[in-house]
Amino acid sequence: MTESTNLHAKPLPPTQNERSIFNLPNNLTIARILMIPLFVAIAYWPPAMGIGMPAISDNVIARVGMSEFSDSLLRHLLLTGVFIIAAITDWLDGYFARKLNVMSAFGRFLDPVADKLMVAAALIILVQWHPNIIMAIAAIVIISREIAVSALREWMAELGNRTSVAVSYVGKLKTTFQMIAITVLLLNWESLELIGYGLMVAAVVLTLWSMMIYLKAAWPYLKRSG
Repeated sequence: MTESTNLHAKPLPPTQNERSIFNLPNNLTIARILMIPLFVAIAYWPPAMGIGMPAISDNVIARVGMSEFSDSLLRHLLLTGVFIIAAITDWLDGYFARKLNVMSAFGRFLDPVADKLMVAAALIILVQWHPNIIMAIAAIVIISREIAVSALREWMAELGNRTSVAVSYVGKLKTTFQMIAITVLLLNWESLELIGYGLMVAAVVLTLWSMMIYLKAAWPYLKRSG
């Protein structure tokens, strides 16, 4: 009798973690990824976005580059706006995940990926706008650090010690400087250029510092044999 009753019992409602991965925080993260094609389209294809045609003279038509488009103030404002909105969604998805208690493995995986993709896209565009050693080194250091730390976290997770390389305060500070620096440089205002470069240099220093913190935490495991 007891077994028959159990067979017909109503199934328990799904817990927060068992619900659809397409919840509000994850949807915000997905939206941030979808902003990347829009971001690139605005940067490289202004006419398609309804922005004024790029100013290209006859003698440079064969070597069109970002420098020929740099006079479009609206384009820079739109790019900056998209980047800022993406940064805001980065804060909102974490806030709503905690507020609504809908944290998921999918969200923990996708959120840092979305951040890295948007930052990498912005850095690549900025390197083309500002082809100098500072921007080149900044892009190489920041992107390389993200790849290295991601690989380190994955390896540590396999050992069951992922928390040993959790996000540090310096890492959060690095992200803040990085986002502000990219925002200022995307505006492409000459009066703010030195500030943008200064912030970017600070972001690079913090990037290297945070990477050393992660490597120090993982070093006891890295130096093991076998």
